[in-house]
Amino acid sequence: MATIRIRNGVLAAAGLAALTACGPVQAIGNPIAPSTSITTETTASSSPASSSSSVAPTTTTTTAPGSPTATAKPTATAQPPMTGFPNASNTGVPAGTVLQVVDGDKTFNVDNQVITGLEFRGFVTVTARNVTIRNSVFRGRATTSNGALLNTERGSGTVIENSEFAPSNPSATLDGLWTKNTSIFRSNIHGAVDGVKANSNTLIQDSYIHDMTWFASDPNQGGGPTHNDGVQSFGGESNVTLRHNTIDMSTTKNANAALQSSASNTRVENNLLDGGGCTLNFNHVVTGGKLTGLAVVNNRFGRNTFFNCPILLSTQSVLSENTGNVWSDTGTPIPAAQVHD
Repeated sequence: MATIRIRNGVLAAAGLAALTACGPVQAIGNPIAPSTSITTETTASSSPASSSSSVAPTTTTTTAPGSPTATAKPTATAQPPMTGFPNASNTGVPAGTVLQVVDGDKTFNVDNQVITGLEFRGFVTVTARNVTIRNSVFRGRATTSNGALLNTERGSGTVIENSEFAPSNPSATLDGLWTKNTSIFRSNIHGAVDGVKANSNTLIQDSYIHDMTWFASDPNQGGGPTHNDGVQSFGGESNVTLRHNTIDMSTTKNANAALQSSASNTRVENNLLDGGGCTLNFNHVVTGGKLTGLAVVNNRFGRNTFFNCPILLSTQSVLSENTGNVWSDTGTPIPAAQVHD
C-alpha cells in the first residue's frame, strides 16, 4: 500500500492565482523480483548497445534473483559547472551507454551504493544514505496517485548524475523528482507536470529542465488545469540551489514558473531561464512570515513570460542578492522585480 501525503502551496502572480498540491509518495512495489527485499544493486556494462539490452547481473547475499550488486561509493566532491549551458546534447545518459531494464517499483535501502546503467520502468525510492545513481533513465509507470519517477526524500547524501527523467505514462499527478538532501548533475528532465519538487538541501546543477506536460484537469487543482513548474520548493524547506541549469518553460502550455519557491535560503545563479507567468516566483504567504535568504545572481532570462516578469516577489519575500541578471538576447539588465501578493 503506497503512503501518500499532500502538500498545498498558494501562488499569486500578477493577477494569476495558482494553487499547487503535490507531495511525496512512498513507492513500495516489487523490486525486480516479487515479494523479495532488494539490498544491493548492479553496475551495468558501459559498452555500446541499445537501451533494451540486458546485462547479466552479479549477485551477492540478500540479493533477489536477477537483481544487481553494489560497487563501493567514492567520496563525494563538488563538481565544477560544465562549459556552455545545458541542452539535450550534453545532459542525460551518455551516448553508447548500455541500459539494463528494471521492471516494477524499486527501493534503494542500503547505504553507499553506486547504481549505474539502468532503465527504471517503475517508481524509484531512495531511503539510504550516500546513494549515487548515474547514467540511468527513469520512466515510471501508469498511476492516478501523486508521485514522482524518483523520490529521495527519505534518503540523505543522494547524488544523481547524467540521467534522464521522462515518464512513459504522463499524468496530472506525476512529477519528475521529489528530492531532499540530494544533488543532481547533468540530467535531462522533461515530460512530467513539475520537473523537480526540491525540498531542503537540494542542489540542481548543469541540468536541462524543459517541455513539461500540461493537463486540462488536475485533481490537485480542484479539477482545473495543471500549474507546471520547472522546479518547485515548499514553505518550511531551505537551502535550495539552482546552479548553471537551463530551465525553459516557454514551450510548456500556460506554464507557471521556471522556479516557484517558498523555501528560505534559495540561491539561483548562472542559469538560463525562460517561461511562466513570471520566470522566478518567490512567495512567503504559506510560510507564515518573511521569506529570507534569497539570491538571484548572474542569470540570463528569456522574454517568454505572460506578464513581462522575470522575477516576482511577494511583499514579505526578501531578495538579499540581485545582481548580474540580464536578458539573454541583448545582455542588458532585466527590470526590477515585481512586488505584490
